[in-house]
Amino acid sequence: MPKTTIADFKAQAQIFKALAHPGRLLMLDELSRGERCVCELAALVGSEMPTISRHLAQLKNAGIVSDEKRGAQVFYRLVTPCVMNFFQCVASVKAKAGKQPIRPSPESNQRRKA
Repeated sequence: MPKTTIADFKAQAQIFKALAHPGRLLMLDELSRGERCVCELAALVGSEMPTISRHLAQLKNAGIVSDEKRGAQVFYRLVTPCVMNFFQCVASVKAKAGKQPIRPSPESNQRRKA
């Protein structure tokens, strides 16, 4: 098995960045039920279509969604349904963290002091 490199971790971090927004997570949850047009996702999230398009472009660049233009509308679909497993993982972490006090790391304390 090949060794994981820093470049591999940087690529993974880009995917995490694409997931690191509540609106994008909401859109992914909706897309897990089937394809949607940008206008439907804009209404769901409560944001303007240009903002939603930028969010979707980030998800597309990460390889999580794909799009298809049909006339004047663009439809998106989830191409990596395994990303929904991440939602379950996060829920498990959240549940466990809720049972234990979360203490800031020494590094985060030093950053606050700086």
